[in-house]
Amino acid sequence: MDYENHIQLQLDFLYGEQTNQIMHDLRGIITAFRSRNADLPREKFCPTEKDVILITYGDQFQSDNQSHLKSLADFLSLYLGDAINRIHLLPFFPYSSDDGFSVIDYKQVDQDLGSWNDINKLSETYQLMFDAVINHISKHSDWFQSYLRSENPYKDYFIEVDPATDLSSIFRPRELPLLHPVDTVDGQKYVWTTFSEDQIDLGFSNPKVLLRIIELLLFYVENGASLIRLDAVGYLWKVIGTSSLNLPQAHSVVKIIRAVLNIAAPNTGIITETNVPHDENIKYFGEPADGNGEEGKPRSGDEAQMVYNFSLAPLILHTFHTEDATVLANWVQTLSVPFQDAAFFNFIASHDGIGVMPAKSLLSEEQIKALVDKTIHHGGKVSMKTNSDGTKSVYELNITLYDAINNPADQISNLDIQRFLASQAIMLSLAGVPGIYVHSLFGSHNCYSCLQKTGRARSLNREKFDLNILISDLENQENMHGLILNQYRRILSIRRKQPAFHPAAAQEIIHGNKQVFILLRSSIDKASRILCMINVSSQVQPVDIQLNSLGLGGVDVFYDLISGEDFASINDHLQLSLNAFQIQWLTPKSEISASH
Repeated sequence: MDYENHIQLQLDFLYGEQTNQIMHDLRGIITAFRSRNADLPREKFCPTEKDVILITYGDQFQSDNQSHLKSLADFLSLYLGDAINRIHLLPFFPYSSDDGFSVIDYKQVDQDLGSWNDINKLSETYQLMFDAVINHISKHSDWFQSYLRSENPYKDYFIEVDPATDLSSIFRPRELPLLHPVDTVDGQKYVWTTFSEDQIDLGFSNPKVLLRIIELLLFYVENGASLIRLDAVGYLWKVIGTSSLNLPQAHSVVKIIRAVLNIAAPNTGIITETNVPHDENIKYFGEPADGNGEEGKPRSGDEAQMVYNFSLAPLILHTFHTEDATVLANWVQTLSVPFQDAAFFNFIASHDGIGVMPAKSLLSEEQIKALVDKTIHHGGKVSMKTNSDGTKSVYELNITLYDAINNPADQISNLDIQRFLASQAIMLSLAGVPGIYVHSLFGSHNCYSCLQKTGRARSLNREKFDLNILISDLENQENMHGLILNQYRRILSIRRKQPAFHPAAAQEIIHGNKQVFILLRSSIDKASRILCMINVSSQVQPVDIQLNSLGLGGVDVFYDLISGEDFASINDHLQLSLNAFQIQWLTPKSEISASH
């Protein structure tokens, strides 16, 4: 693809007659970047089975006499080593609210966390994902304060709307007002605020904003970002009279960003965060950008290399609440990515709540209500959104994943641990790149003191830890958090050695006992295959797999990568029983990876 021509087409769609000047300025930005970074890798970003992303705040672990980022590095060194290779560092910039997502200064590290030197140190061991919080900026930022003073260029960086305007068609992810009044040197103005009064939306209809943001993203690449997460990117472009969510213009901005990185830093990937129904979400892979590769599939698209697999989390909850994998299995059977270098970002817990919108077309209203009821019964909260008719509906569930899956009021330690790890095993078995929220490493409970402190429902799932106290817990052989971590990192270490878990490796759902989730993964070269079987129930479950139909006829012995046990087939049938919430990754013994 001619990336410059592609950029020009998108600019023409967005800005019309201003395109030539914008393109001139953009060429200057790219040229200056490349002259400063001539030694950057030129290989294209492409995930592999070794990619596992840990999602964490920079101040997740805290200890005296050192920066929080150094404490994070200590935790990683002590407990994870090479079990992961990438870290999603949630916003580590100075901020005024929303635990970092109301950025005051895009180019500074929050001094409470550490410094750019700490970031650079982490990037020597791990590949880093930075957050680009580019839909909005803090009202305390220099950018917005300059707007209030009507200073160039910032006086045109934000979106002013007459409060009498009919905005009923705009999609609202919150119950808060869309517009907020501010006092400027030119009088009172009403500015667009998708998420809160403190988070002022940027006006991308001004091309100077786009150019400034592209400079920012390239700055992140220079400072260690190998992946850039485009936060809330679906809200990026506003057109009154529409929903202003996932508009074609928002996709064009993503296309421009991807093309710029393809020219300037092709080894840097982008991932879009769009908490919307699945069909809308996967559109952020974009359209074909290069010629066909193997099996006729285009090599790459023109938007994100990875998109968040938002539907997975509510479907996992439904699966374990009902002890029935039918809905999950049927949905997984439909999944595919359109390009060879594309992958789902599979996650079932994050710093945000568990979104309900992505389950709308997959679960019935009764099934969604059951998720809501169970969340409340397990001590969680439910966040609402405002609909266009003024009514309210559920937007997300606020609860730690461990407490969402297990009932904190009725704990059965070993069974609860196995149930939780089984949920993680499904995520780790699926085609894509797994994203593990740091709290899932040791099964955090709801943090009610955090909720009391902030008054925000999401705080239930955002507890920070004193590193020394946490270490004491994890080293205690009787402590459930340590038990979970030990088993989790062992599973991760096994997974990263298996070519069958490459994001582009084939996956096939195997139907049978609805209480067992069964998936066959086959490596790209077909030399390695893994039968992933996870019992989603609290009872022993029988499994009978007809091997011929799966191309596994003639395999006499399977080896379980998890337990180390052998299982013999009989007359091309594999018959066995799985204990409550047991995980098995079975591979033909003749195909065991040499690196296992």
